[in-house]
Amino acid sequence: MATFFRPHYVARVQRHTPRTRFRLPLLLAPVAAALGLAMIIVNAPPAPATDAQLIAAYNDRWGQSLTVPSTVETPEIVRDSYDATPGIETLKASGTNYDWATMVLLFADFPVTEDSVTVITRWMRQENYVDNWWLRNNPLNNGWGAEGGTFLGGNPDLVDAAQDVANALTTYAGYAGMRAAFERGASAAEIENEIWFGPWATGHYNDGAHWSYVEVPVVTAPASAWG
Repeated sequence: MATFFRPHYVARVQRHTPRTRFRLPLLLAPVAAALGLAMIIVNAPPAPATDAQLIAAYNDRWGQSLTVPSTVETPEIVRDSYDATPGIETLKASGTNYDWATMVLLFADFPVTEDSVTVITRWMRQENYVDNWWLRNNPLNNGWGAEGGTFLGGNPDLVDAAQDVANALTTYAGYAGMRAAFERGASAAEIENEIWFGPWATGHYNDGAHWSYVEVPVVTAPASAWG
């Protein structure tokens, strides 16, 4: 019997040396994070400007300056003067003969001057004296608008009487010269001259001979006379 030679196969055990595998993504992650943080820091928005910085920037662009010589003279300042005239209710509350004279000028829309008020108070004294200048609520014995239409008529109150006198002074033709004198704020002498020589009445206080220039005292009428 034939014998066959069978070669023996020796198994080789190959030992594999483990290879080190580098995982690139994991290694780059810290680097990328650091770079990202750096970019954030570098590209961070600037802090808002302070008020002082904003003002400085505005002045740099829009600021103006004015140079004034040291020898500039200060101009003289002229201030207009002014005064105030009491209203009707104030005059009524005060209630004197001077208040009534002022009220007549206000109702007539005449300038309220010291001379004009003085003339009317003198005129009132010539008609009704001083102590009872409000007699019949008709201080100038004016028939215009008074009861019965005569100088002896009365008025409901002194305010109504002042309105009647103002209407007469501004509309009656016989008072034209007197009206013009009051309107221009004439002197007391000019206004009185128109009273004496105007065509409004007879007698005219004996052309001024019976006219008194003594200062008229201040006298207050009863509250009931004012309505």
